[in-house]
Amino acid sequence: MSNTYGKAFKITTFGESHGPGIGVVIDGCPSGLAIDLDHIQTELDRRKPGQSKLTTQRKEPDAFQVLSGIFEGKSTGTPIALFIPNENQKSQDYSHIAHTFRPSHADFTYQEKYGIRDYRGGGRSSARETAARVAAGAIAKQILASQGIRIEAFVSQVGTIKLQKEIKDLDFSLTETNPVRCPDPETAEKMAQRIDEIRLERDTIGGIVSCICFGVPVGLGEPVFDKLHAELGKAMLSINAAKGFQIGSGFQSVGMKGSAHNDSFYTENGVVKTRTNHSGGIQGGISNGQEITFDVVFKPVATIMQDQESIDDEGNAAIVSGKGRHDPCVLPRAVPIVDAMAALVLVDFWLRNRLVKI
Repeated sequence: MSNTYGKAFKITTFGESHGPGIGVVIDGCPSGLAIDLDHIQTELDRRKPGQSKLTTQRKEPDAFQVLSGIFEGKSTGTPIALFIPNENQKSQDYSHIAHTFRPSHADFTYQEKYGIRDYRGGGRSSARETAARVAAGAIAKQILASQGIRIEAFVSQVGTIKLQKEIKDLDFSLTETNPVRCPDPETAEKMAQRIDEIRLERDTIGGIVSCICFGVPVGLGEPVFDKLHAELGKAMLSINAAKGFQIGSGFQSVGMKGSAHNDSFYTENGVVKTRTNHSGGIQGGISNGQEITFDVVFKPVATIMQDQESIDDEGNAAIVSGKGRHDPCVLPRAVPIVDAMAALVLVDFWLRNRLVKI
């Protein structure tokens, strides 16, 4: 139940934060695709912990193993299974919450729903599960790249510090040159300083990851319930700590008149384009050929290194204090998760389109 995403390109993730490992089974990957295993590892390295002082200091190499579905460097058309061993668990860091509920975590809801929970790092609710999504997304991105589709995700806001540049003025080659993953070095430095200040205060901070999808053809998405922006929203809000999603002009559109918000069409060298992109590249739930643009809001990480009031599993008042290794800000490591989930949505719709046309 609910551990599977996709229809034509289907992924199922498994494993817990402090179990033997995590993994993903991919069903629906076309056969004969040259799989770049180094690219998968590069994507996992972008998400893995311990990258800088701005992230959790848990040291996990996130070296993956191919269990099935790839032979002599190519996909066979059968399920691809990837496994990522957990090698740096410190389960004792969580023994103090075996019978108490951390504020704003899944501890209470999992206990109430299932009658049992893995309190070691949150078990299945841990953000460690997203490594499996990133591995699957790396394969999805390789399929999309063969079709000229490119995804660029980046940090656009930390707390009140915002990236002020317009999309056309951004150099995405700079995103990976700083630990925050903001494509503007000056803004990135301010963001990094703010995150470090919060870390020293033993607190956490949230912000926004923005994403732009280039080269998406016209026609991805389905009417009514499987609209492309609806699936993107679902995918993004399934990421740990994600609290909001907006596409195109999003919430800013409430202050605009229709005459200003409408995207006028024109043709250039026989290609239909729009003069503005308030729609975020999607109209009627279907891609219109323009760049798909959206933002994902992430809350401050729930685990803080301070005492907090809570209750235990018998309803008694309790004090909970964060222990172990945790991110003061999830944003830098959320960037590869956002673009992985975007890739999974787009490749699923691309394959569904191909099946319809066949």
